[in-house]
Amino acid sequence: MDYDYIVVGAGSAGAVVANRLSANPRNKVLLLEAGPADHPWTRIPVGSARMITNPSCNWLYSSEPDANTNGRRIPVPRGRMLGGSSALNGMAFVRGQAQDFDTWAQMGNVGWSYDSVLPFFKRMENYQGGGDDRFRGRDGPLRVTNPDPNDPFCAAVIKAAGEVGIEHNPDYNGARQDGIAMSQATIASGRRMSTARCYLDPARNRPNLRIETGALAEILLFDGMRCTGVRYSMNGERREARAAREIIVSGGSVNSPQLLELSGIGQPERLRALGIGVRQALPGVGENLRDHYAPRTRWAIDAKGFTYNDTARGLGLVRQALRYAFSGRGLLGMVGAPLRAFVRSRDGLAAPDLLLGWVPMLMEPGAKGPRIARQSGVTCYAHPMRPESKGNIHIVSADSGKPPAIHFNFLSSPVDAALTVRAIRIARAVMTAPAMAPLKVSEIAPGTDRNTDDEILDWVRAAAETTYHPVGTCKMGSDAMAVVDAELRVHGIDGLRVADASIMPTLTSGNTNAPSIMIGEKAADMVLKSAAAG
Repeated sequence: MDYDYIVVGAGSAGAVVANRLSANPRNKVLLLEAGPADHPWTRIPVGSARMITNPSCNWLYSSEPDANTNGRRIPVPRGRMLGGSSALNGMAFVRGQAQDFDTWAQMGNVGWSYDSVLPFFKRMENYQGGGDDRFRGRDGPLRVTNPDPNDPFCAAVIKAAGEVGIEHNPDYNGARQDGIAMSQATIASGRRMSTARCYLDPARNRPNLRIETGALAEILLFDGMRCTGVRYSMNGERREARAAREIIVSGGSVNSPQLLELSGIGQPERLRALGIGVRQALPGVGENLRDHYAPRTRWAIDAKGFTYNDTARGLGLVRQALRYAFSGRGLLGMVGAPLRAFVRSRDGLAAPDLLLGWVPMLMEPGAKGPRIARQSGVTCYAHPMRPESKGNIHIVSADSGKPPAIHFNFLSSPVDAALTVRAIRIARAVMTAPAMAPLKVSEIAPGTDRNTDDEILDWVRAAAETTYHPVGTCKMGSDAMAVVDAELRVHGIDGLRVADASIMPTLTSGNTNAPSIMIGEKAADMVLKSAAAG
């Protein structure tokens, strides 16, 4: 069938693009999603724990073994359903710092400075939690809220942070990011606000928008150097769809470079070795991979009533379920990490470079995913926000059903190792500050026997995971390793753009879901302006 636009991937960015393009009834839009339309756990915030290992809605990728992961394969969960990773993530809403986007602009990406992207952040957001109207959106489709500020554990940590010089900041998505705060979240009325919920549900009945689920994109189709369509499979049947105007690839940082390589766009030697004809030589496809390598420090809490390990087991879990049913709050309605701090590793920095996040419980592996541990305690992850270590993602087969190889190359940059140790030391300072004394805190991991930098890094290599923020594999820019230009058009190919976290030249300072949605908004705006200009 023929369309004006085809969007490949209905995730954090792709759902936005499909909504905005189809808002004009003259635009005929096809949205392709490899996963299902929905999953019962996606509506409930705590459902993240049940979807993080579920193959029905999660690609369940894993990285290749690496020296700095002690030969471990690191889980790389990616959403595989309408809403993509916004349908199973931890729901923290973090835009990043103004400096993040100004850096992109300084790298030659005109139109991506903070002043340029702020209108798109405001356009997407419906935030009624106060703050400055210069920075916050009030009537967008994506509802953003604050968690319960009266939690006694969070109150204790905020006080402890103040004792070690980390001030409270009521709106880290406002004028400045610095400080400790309750995590703003894409949760409203106790329900997850994924892009499926906020962008696709209002558009589903548009006659000019067709949403195909269970549709795995295999290759892009071309007429010379112009991208004209997509070949995809559904229920074992191959189909083709054509677009008169543009194809927008929004598969995310794993699937977007995979689709480009399968279609002959990438490193010529790599493609030829797999029997794939070279359409366009772009050595940056799949390169520049970055993620937050985040060790989870663990702390025992001997005082009762401060963590969900005490209040959400046995009859306590029944009470939590009732609380959620009547108020939408409590464990079942909780953002992944309800408390976070943006801190500076040393004096003299222009902005924070480290992130700490607290989860008021300890988890342990379970048959259906993580479950609440019997021991009462707290998890605090701590990591650099803008790592310099870079890896890559590349296909290993011409078969679109084979997962690509993910090489993170964590801690290969010495500054990342140094900042990771510094982040852990700051977490220790907060957790042992005087305000934490009533909680009777003791360190479980890394453990009080690990004090030197080398001892801490040995533990990091053995235990750290990511915070599931892969970016950069279809980098935006004009240098030799760039894949798309500042308009997100693939270099050397007409009619083809990439719009998702893969286009980020560098990691943003914090969680990546909000910036990914912004990228979808900005991409749609650029596509529509291009069409209007003829």
